[in-house]
Amino acid sequence: MVRESGAAPATAGSSSQDNILNAARALIGDKGYDGMAISDLSARSGLPPSSIYYHFGNKFGVLAALLERTFEEMHGLFPSPSSFDDLEPLDRLEAWFTAACRSLDQRPDYLRLLVAISVGPHKDADAVQQTVRRVRDYAHASWVDALTPIFAPNGGKNNQAVVEQLAVLGRALTDGLSVTNSFDGLSYSSQVAPFVALIRGLAEQRRGTAKRKR
Repeated sequence: MVRESGAAPATAGSSSQDNILNAARALIGDKGYDGMAISDLSARSGLPPSSIYYHFGNKFGVLAALLERTFEEMHGLFPSPSSFDDLEPLDRLEAWFTAACRSLDQRPDYLRLLVAISVGPHKDADAVQQTVRRVRDYAHASWVDALTPIFAPNGGKNNQAVVEQLAVLGRALTDGLSVTNSFDGLSYSSQVAPFVALIRGLAEQRRGTAKRKR
């Protein structure tokens, strides 16, 4: 589309896009994707429908851009397990998970958005799947990084398999907490202690089993 004569400069355009995406995030959180009509976006953002079409083409373009922005925001907000490398493995896991849950408590709309879109009408669209997969792969890799020093510090096929299984469990835990947070008001941080206790107990059990086999 060609810009009209006297169109706003890029900085103003960027601000308009942010306003539209902020409105889209709020609407999806309140009503789901089906409730995010262009007329609703216009009313919520304070911008005319023509501005929405100009920046994003259509409603799905808004969704794809929102997903991409959400990934970049989450990537910048979440700590890396390597930030806590000065700690012992179990303490490292606890410090990282505590920081991650604190971040989610500050911005619970991130995971709510992903869960809503993942089960929405466009969940199978390539643009949606690619971005959601990037987010989930990033989360899985972080869990693997956090758990490997505890269960597979020296490698080993069986040990690495345990890490992979627990990484899937950890990611599923945060997925489920996004629903619990939304419906029951339960914070992410409230689940740090019980989950870390579970990991500590499993690590101790595996160490005990390994000693008996020697």
